[in-house]
Amino acid sequence: MNGYDAVKPLLFRLPAETAHGTVHALLRGVQGTPVERLLASRYRVADPRLEVEAFGQSFPNPVGVAAGFDKNAQIPSALASLGFGHVEVGGVTAEAQEGNPRPRMFRLREDDAIVNRMGFNNHGADRIGARMASQSLPEVPVGVNIGKSKSAPLESAEEDYLYTYERVAAHADYFVVNVSSPNTPGLRELQNRENLERILTTLQDAGASPLLVKLSPDLPDPAVEDALDLVGELGLDGVIATNTTTERRNLHSEHRDEEGGLSGRPLESQATEMVRFVAERVDVPVVGVGGVFTAEDAYRKLRAGAHVVQLYTGLVYRGPSIARDVNAGLLELLERDGFDSVEDAIGEDL
Repeated sequence: MNGYDAVKPLLFRLPAETAHGTVHALLRGVQGTPVERLLASRYRVADPRLEVEAFGQSFPNPVGVAAGFDKNAQIPSALASLGFGHVEVGGVTAEAQEGNPRPRMFRLREDDAIVNRMGFNNHGADRIGARMASQSLPEVPVGVNIGKSKSAPLESAEEDYLYTYERVAAHADYFVVNVSSPNTPGLRELQNRENLERILTTLQDAGASPLLVKLSPDLPDPAVEDALDLVGELGLDGVIATNTTTERRNLHSEHRDEEGGLSGRPLESQATEMVRFVAERVDVPVVGVGGVFTAEDAYRKLRAGAHVVQLYTGLVYRGPSIARDVNAGLLELLERDGFDSVEDAIGEDL
């Protein structure tokens, strides 16, 4: 039994959001202290076979933290010390937002899943941009996930995204347009071609680069193809597949009918297939997200065409060793299959 196995039952007695806040506070407490260096010595797997180049960034390994875990850019360095190869903060909106009423996060323990309807709660672009400017960011790439303020009209959404981008532009290594969260009313309407093009071109004109778009797993194939055509036409730098899903299939936990976005193991197969669908249609790197708990989960997404993967729910259920465990397992899988590096395995199953 590792340390997290002993602590996890205590954390899981707390409401999900309270437990998350507790873990967050602990990581804030160690960030920038000698304890952070001790964590790095314990959890980082340094091996050149894990290194990946994607959208102009160098990743020491392909395992990153998905947006949502560090909404306010408070602990990117602490997360990097746990062995993650990149950290995506946010979603950040132009306006500070309280989000939806609590409770708004639910564990589906029998399913290794989480349902959330957080509603883009965050401190807002001004405060988060200032925080990023004032702290020492880790050496791994740090991305910013940009969402739409709840109060911003859909017809002028590009101005809202632009405001946020301008406040974080100097401090991030890549930028993600999030038009796929199910928890902001009307947001997914921005995935249609006309709206998405308006937002993306506004950000490109402002100099946003590398610029990625995050898509929903619930989009029908023609809508995904429309979005991917736009990726090619505008010369975007990457695609993140996928966000959470509103679908509920074969779930067994008490909270399975709660409204919100489902993440975790039930999404793994669907997300991997969307990674494959996207990778077959674009010539830019794909970030694979959804149900990554083990090295095998990550490996399937890499072989399906992902250059790097991200996780959130796996960190909740597996604890702080997950990046180390996935990276160590990837090295074993690469050796088993005769690959010299992660990059050699990318897209092998296409």
